[in-house]
Amino acid sequence: MVYREFRVVEIPEGVEVEVEGKVVRVRGPLGQLERDFSHAPVGIRLEDGKVIVEAFWPKKRERAMIGTVASHIRNMITGVTKGFTYKMKIIFTHFPIQVSVEGDKVVIRNFLGERAPRVAKIMPGVKVEVQKEDVLVKGIDIEAVGQTAANIEQATKVRGKDIRVFLDGIYIYEKQVGM
Repeated sequence: MVYREFRVVEIPEGVEVEVEGKVVRVRGPLGQLERDFSHAPVGIRLEDGKVIVEAFWPKKRERAMIGTVASHIRNMITGVTKGFTYKMKIIFTHFPIQVSVEGDKVVIRNFLGERAPRVAKIMPGVKVEVQKEDVLVKGIDIEAVGQTAANIEQATKVRGKDIRVFLDGIYIYEKQVGM
Protein backbone atom coordinates (compact mmCIF):
# COMPACT_ATOMS: atom_id res chain seq x y z
CA MET A 1 0.00 0.00 0.00
CA VAL A 2 1.47 3.32 -1.11
CA TYR A 3 0.93 6.20 1.28
CA ARG A 4 1.84 8.95 -1.23
CA GLU A 5 1.49 9.05 -5.01
CA PHE A 6 2.70 12.03 -7.04
CA ARG A 7 3.62 13.37 -10.50
CA VAL A 8 6.15 16.12 -11.23
CA VAL A 9 5.57 18.59 -14.07
CA GLU A 10 8.69 20.48 -15.20
CA ILE A 11 8.31 24.22 -15.90
CA PRO A 12 10.41 25.34 -18.92
CA GLU A 13 12.22 28.68 -19.32
CA GLY A 14 9.98 31.64 -20.09
CA VAL A 15 6.90 30.17 -18.41
CA GLU A 16 5.43 31.36 -15.10
CA VAL A 17 3.14 29.12 -13.06
CA GLU A 18 1.09 30.31 -10.09
CA VAL A 19 -0.81 27.96 -7.79
CA GLU A 20 -3.47 29.38 -5.43
CA GLY A 21 -5.18 26.50 -3.66
CA LYS A 22 -6.35 24.38 -6.59
CA VAL A 23 -6.40 27.19 -9.18
CA VAL A 24 -3.44 26.99 -11.59
CA ARG A 25 -2.40 29.99 -13.73
CA VAL A 26 0.16 29.52 -16.51
CA ARG A 27 1.68 32.53 -18.30
CA GLY A 28 3.94 32.24 -21.34
CA PRO A 29 4.98 33.96 -24.58
CA LEU A 30 1.67 33.20 -26.37
CA GLY A 31 -0.68 34.18 -23.55
CA GLN A 32 -2.17 33.11 -20.24
CA LEU A 33 -4.37 30.16 -19.21
CA GLU A 34 -6.17 29.57 -15.93
CA ARG A 35 -7.85 26.42 -14.70
CA ASP A 36 -9.66 25.45 -11.51
CA PHE A 37 -9.00 21.91 -10.25
CA SER A 38 -11.18 22.19 -7.11
CA HIS A 39 -13.18 19.13 -8.23
CA ALA A 40 -10.06 16.94 -8.15
CA PRO A 41 -9.23 15.10 -4.91
CA VAL A 42 -5.49 15.91 -5.20
CA GLY A 43 -3.06 18.49 -3.85
CA ILE A 44 -1.16 20.84 -6.18
CA ARG A 45 1.93 22.75 -5.09
CA LEU A 46 4.89 24.60 -6.54
CA GLU A 47 8.38 23.54 -5.47
CA ASP A 48 11.83 24.37 -6.96
CA GLY A 49 10.47 25.39 -10.39
CA LYS A 50 8.29 22.29 -10.62
CA VAL A 51 4.58 21.64 -10.15
CA ILE A 52 3.86 18.65 -7.91
CA VAL A 53 0.47 16.94 -8.07
CA GLU A 54 0.04 14.54 -5.16
CA ALA A 55 -2.38 12.55 -3.04
CA PHE A 56 -1.84 10.87 0.33
CA TRP A 57 -3.19 7.35 0.85
CA PRO A 58 -4.84 7.49 -2.59
CA LYS A 59 -7.78 5.34 -3.54
CA LYS A 60 -8.30 4.29 -7.17
CA ARG A 61 -10.02 7.59 -8.18
CA GLU A 62 -7.35 9.80 -6.55
CA ARG A 63 -4.58 7.78 -8.20
CA ALA A 64 -6.21 8.26 -11.62
CA MET A 65 -6.78 11.99 -11.03
CA ILE A 66 -3.10 12.61 -10.26
CA GLY A 67 -2.09 11.73 -13.82
CA THR A 68 -5.08 13.55 -15.32
CA VAL A 69 -4.38 16.83 -13.52
CA ALA A 70 -0.64 16.59 -14.33
CA SER A 71 -1.52 16.09 -18.03
CA HIS A 72 -3.84 19.12 -17.98
CA ILE A 73 -1.07 21.28 -16.51
CA ARG A 74 1.41 19.93 -19.11
CA ASN A 75 -1.08 20.82 -21.89
CA MET A 76 -1.46 24.34 -20.45
CA ILE A 77 2.34 24.80 -20.50
CA THR A 78 2.56 23.47 -24.08
CA GLY A 79 -0.30 25.79 -25.09
CA VAL A 80 1.31 29.00 -23.81
CA THR A 81 4.70 28.10 -25.33
CA LYS A 82 3.80 26.52 -28.71
CA GLY A 83 0.01 26.49 -29.16
CA PHE A 84 -2.17 23.90 -30.89
CA THR A 85 -3.42 23.54 -34.48
CA TYR A 86 -6.10 21.20 -35.80
CA LYS A 87 -6.23 20.78 -39.58
CA MET A 88 -9.60 19.94 -41.12
CA LYS A 89 -10.34 18.90 -44.72
CA ILE A 90 -13.43 20.12 -46.61
CA ILE A 91 -14.79 17.13 -48.56
CA PHE A 92 -17.67 17.23 -51.04
CA THR A 93 -18.78 15.22 -54.06
CA HIS A 94 -21.91 16.79 -55.57
CA PHE A 95 -22.38 20.29 -54.20
CA PRO A 96 -19.39 22.60 -53.59
CA ILE A 97 -19.34 23.67 -49.94
CA GLN A 98 -18.57 27.32 -49.13
CA VAL A 99 -17.06 27.89 -45.68
CA SER A 100 -16.57 31.34 -44.14
CA VAL A 101 -15.83 32.80 -40.72
CA GLU A 102 -18.31 35.45 -39.53
CA GLY A 103 -17.49 36.81 -36.08
CA ASP A 104 -17.57 33.95 -33.58
CA LYS A 105 -19.22 31.50 -35.99
CA VAL A 106 -18.18 29.30 -38.91
CA VAL A 107 -20.88 29.43 -41.59
CA ILE A 108 -21.15 26.45 -43.98
CA ARG A 109 -23.22 27.19 -47.09
CA ASN A 110 -24.51 24.84 -49.83
CA PHE A 111 -23.84 21.70 -47.75
CA LEU A 112 -25.50 18.84 -49.69
CA GLY A 113 -27.32 21.53 -51.69
CA GLU A 114 -29.24 22.78 -48.64
CA ARG A 115 -30.56 26.32 -48.81
CA ALA A 116 -30.19 27.10 -45.11
CA PRO A 117 -26.59 27.59 -43.96
CA ARG A 118 -25.20 25.42 -41.17
CA VAL A 119 -23.46 27.25 -38.31
CA ALA A 120 -20.71 26.12 -35.89
CA LYS A 121 -19.69 28.09 -32.78
CA ILE A 122 -16.07 29.20 -32.31
CA MET A 123 -14.95 29.01 -28.67
CA PRO A 124 -13.33 32.13 -27.09
CA GLY A 125 -9.57 32.43 -27.71
CA VAL A 126 -9.61 30.30 -30.89
CA LYS A 127 -8.76 31.49 -34.41
CA VAL A 128 -10.23 29.77 -37.47
CA GLU A 129 -8.71 30.22 -40.95
CA VAL A 130 -10.33 28.94 -44.13
CA GLN A 131 -7.89 28.07 -46.89
CA LYS A 132 -8.66 26.58 -50.30
CA GLU A 133 -9.80 23.15 -49.13
CA ASP A 134 -8.61 23.23 -45.52
CA VAL A 135 -9.86 24.76 -42.29
CA LEU A 136 -7.20 25.56 -39.67
CA VAL A 137 -8.29 25.82 -36.03
CA LYS A 138 -5.59 27.43 -33.82
CA GLY A 139 -5.30 28.46 -30.20
CA ILE A 140 -3.46 28.06 -26.90
CA ASP A 141 -6.18 26.16 -24.99
CA ILE A 142 -6.29 22.57 -26.29
CA GLU A 143 -9.84 22.06 -25.02
CA ALA A 144 -11.20 25.16 -26.75
CA VAL A 145 -9.42 24.24 -30.01
CA GLY A 146 -10.73 20.67 -29.83
CA GLN A 147 -14.28 21.81 -29.01
CA THR A 148 -14.30 24.28 -31.92
CA ALA A 149 -13.11 21.55 -34.32
CA ALA A 150 -15.79 19.21 -32.94
CA ASN A 151 -18.47 21.90 -33.43
CA ILE A 152 -17.44 22.29 -37.08
CA GLU A 153 -17.45 18.52 -37.61
CA GLN A 154 -20.87 18.17 -35.94
CA ALA A 155 -22.36 21.01 -38.01
CA THR A 156 -21.65 19.03 -41.19
CA LYS A 157 -23.15 15.76 -39.95
CA VAL A 158 -25.22 14.10 -42.68
CA ARG A 159 -28.81 13.44 -41.56
CA GLY A 160 -31.54 11.57 -43.38
CA LYS A 161 -29.25 10.08 -46.03
CA ASP A 162 -27.03 7.02 -46.31
CA ILE A 163 -23.69 8.09 -44.72
CA ARG A 164 -21.85 5.42 -46.69
CA VAL A 165 -22.77 7.23 -49.91
CA PHE A 166 -22.83 10.86 -48.73
CA LEU A 167 -19.33 11.28 -47.31
CA ASP A 168 -19.48 15.09 -47.54
CA GLY A 169 -18.35 17.08 -44.52
CA ILE A 170 -15.46 18.80 -42.79
CA TYR A 171 -13.22 16.32 -40.99
CA ILE A 172 -10.18 16.57 -38.70
CA TYR A 173 -7.17 14.96 -40.37
CA GLU A 174 -4.22 16.26 -38.34
CA LYS A 175 -3.61 17.55 -34.82
CA GLN A 176 -0.30 19.24 -34.18
CA VAL A 177 1.57 21.22 -31.57
CA GLY A 178 2.55 24.68 -32.83
CA MET A 179 0.64 27.50 -34.44
